[in-house]
Amino acid sequence: MSDARRIVESGYDSSAERYLEWSARIADDPRLRFLAELTDRLDDGADVLDLGCGAGVPCTALLAERHDVVGVDLSAAQLDLARRNVPGARFQKGDMAEVSFPDECFDAVTAFYSVLHVPREDQGDLFTSIADWLRPGGWFLAALGCSGANGVEDDWLGTPMFFSSHAPDVNRRLLAAAGFTLVVDELVTMHEPEGPATFHWVLARR
Repeated sequence: MSDARRIVESGYDSSAERYLEWSARIADDPRLRFLAELTDRLDDGADVLDLGCGAGVPCTALLAERHDVVGVDLSAAQLDLARRNVPGARFQKGDMAEVSFPDECFDAVTAFYSVLHVPREDQGDLFTSIADWLRPGGWFLAALGCSGANGVEDDWLGTPMFFSSHAPDVNRRLLAAAGFTLVVDELVTMHEPEGPATFHWVLARR
């Protein structure tokens, strides 16, 4: 595991409860709007993979109400919360850039604010893996970073945290190269407790 991923794991292990409280204070987080864009396209009982599931709320829990959900996260502390919050889902500890699943085993993959913790030089390969895991016509919903950040923030919720992202045009190019067609492609600025933050929301079909 790289130093960047150790920082992410340690950071979320130490800030799991703080992160849950902090994220709940983002009044204009658009994730539920985009989640509805996905779930409106899924049949009941679809197989869904949630990458970087965190504590499982709100999105993993909502997905698990209708679907068969597997959540993956690097942080054991986050997964402890997720198992309590979403007993109807299955969870696996792992690095999303290194986990392995059979080809064509999911109808949808989600990644809410989590790909931006993967070193940007690995994100194209991750998109290719996600496309491989999806059945033909499957969906990938993600909130991607778009600031071009690439490094460690020394004090994020009281802990160091690694962030890495591409500009939106590079995100689009990498998704196209992995075999995705964009159906939703939107830059959205929300207001975190510290100030505005912009993310690149994509809903892409294999």
